[in-house]
Amino acid sequence: MASIGRRRKRRRDSEALKSSIPSRQSRGHVQDQAISKRRLRVGGFRYGDKPQAGRNVAASLLLGLYGADGVLHHVGFSSAIKAREKLALTQKLEAIVVTKSFTGNAPGGPSRWSTKRSSEWQAVKPTFVVEVSYDHFTGGRFRHGTTILRWRPDKKACQCAMDQVKQKVARELMNAISPA
Repeated sequence: MASIGRRRKRRRDSEALKSSIPSRQSRGHVQDQAISKRRLRVGGFRYGDKPQAGRNVAASLLLGLYGADGVLHHVGFSSAIKAREKLALTQKLEAIVVTKSFTGNAPGGPSRWSTKRSSEWQAVKPTFVVEVSYDHFTGGRFRHGTTILRWRPDKKACQCAMDQVKQKVARELMNAISPA
C-alpha cells in the first residue's frame, strides 16, 4: 500500500513541476526551421489500414511537381487528411484512377523504411492541386511529411513546377552569401 502512495505523490510532484516550467512557446521560442508553402499536384494515393463505413479509405496523398522537361516527379506525400473528409475524398480519387500518373520519378523505389504495404499505391489523373506546408526539401523530395493547407482548384498544372522549390533554395543561398 505504501508503494502506491509514493507513486501517486511522485506523479503529483512531477505534474506540479511540469506546470510551473514555462513551455518553449510561451517563452517566445522560435522554431529552428521555417515553414514554407508550395503548390503540388496529387498524383496518387494510398489506402489506410482503418476502414470507414465498411470500406478502405485514402490515408495519404502522393504529391508531385513538374520538372523543366514537363514530366511529373513524385516529391513526397501528405497523410494529413481529416478523418471526416476521407470517405468523400476516396470516392473522388477512385473516380480518376489511371494506370500511370508520375511520368518522371515515381514512388515505390527502394527505401530503408519501405514495407510491402507502403509500395502499394493507386495512380490518379493529376487534376487536383493542393497547397501544403513543409519544413525540409532536399534532393528533389520533401524529407518530412507535408500538411495540406487547402485545395487549389484555381491553380493550373504549370504553377506546380519544381522551380518554385529551387528558387527558394537559390534565394536562401544568395542571402547567406551576401547578407543585406
